[in-house]
Amino acid sequence: MKNEGKKIKVGLIGFGRMGNFYFQAMQKSGKWDIAYICDKSTETRDNAKRLSPSSKIVSDEQVIFEDPEVEVVGLFALADSRKAQIEKAVQYGKHIMSEKPIADTAEKEWEVVRITEGSSSLSTVNLYLRNSWYHNEIKKFIEEGEIGELAIIRVCHMTPGLAPGEGHEYEGPSFHDCGMHYVDIARWYAGSMFKTWNAQAVRMWSYKDPWWLQCHGTFENGIVFDITQGHVYGQLSKDLTHNSYIDLVGTKGIARMTHDFKTAVVDLHGVNRTERIERPFGGKNIDKLCDLVADSLLSGTRHPNLPTMRDAAIASDYAWKFLEDAASHDLPAIGSLQTLEEIRYRRAHLENGYGLLRKRVHKES
Repeated sequence: MKNEGKKIKVGLIGFGRMGNFYFQAMQKSGKWDIAYICDKSTETRDNAKRLSPSSKIVSDEQVIFEDPEVEVVGLFALADSRKAQIEKAVQYGKHIMSEKPIADTAEKEWEVVRITEGSSSLSTVNLYLRNSWYHNEIKKFIEEGEIGELAIIRVCHMTPGLAPGEGHEYEGPSFHDCGMHYVDIARWYAGSMFKTWNAQAVRMWSYKDPWWLQCHGTFENGIVFDITQGHVYGQLSKDLTHNSYIDLVGTKGIARMTHDFKTAVVDLHGVNRTERIERPFGGKNIDKLCDLVADSLLSGTRHPNLPTMRDAAIASDYAWKFLEDAASHDLPAIGSLQTLEEIRYRRAHLENGYGLLRKRVHKES
């Protein structure tokens, strides 16, 4: 490999929950030199100084873009900041690692695609399910012909998760902010573009936006899908739980996965073999994304498993389309805002739960 032993200088912009995840992954990998950490919050910058005394801690992102030694920028602030930051990154010749969505509107996201695809900068986005061991095991099984022709893709992800008003701001309602991951992984399995869809949603607790949505439809190659997602699953239950799985049905066999955020279990029922695989869940796989970016830059060849800005724009676009379709149908409002306030209060005082805000111990949402 070219440049073996070289560390890649990176500037992290946004040091909240996700920024901390990237920081930890980069620290462990040994492939990164975290030259800068940028955040507008004084408290967050003070925390960054304690965690990374060798990094330059700044409040002005422009300092990072103008430093010619910085090779990569990590964009982990809110979505409304990303289009301008991506434009700067391309202007200053920086490579880009971005959280999703890559902008706060579909129009801006497609502009980001145009900008990045016309540049020489390597750019990628955190569509973390593509880097999970379980989805890659299942896809390999399918490609080996073990389930025949893939016909049906069923995805479900329901957790207590982030409640309305806890961090979705510019990222949109639950089905867009979180659900676009499941829109993306369904298309990744199908290897085709969405053709038809019909969505139903519910405005839980009478909140202005739906916080649960189910969509079913077809891909252009004939594969059918259903996706169910919502951060509504037992928010005030005594013992928190969740329901998360993928179920892939072929003409001859099936493959499925469930997890408890600690262990993922893959069941493979093919024509030649039956197998059950249990391994650690792996979280958001940010360590794998960081390694793929580092290896791509150090070798000079983009790794084929790196998601593109176009992948992110498509997933975001269709998540919005499914939300729009649900809004065109009956959109019942069930529950009260008073219950939502009880949920927010409880989550603010939980020490262990699903998708808790930073500064608390949490499971992944």
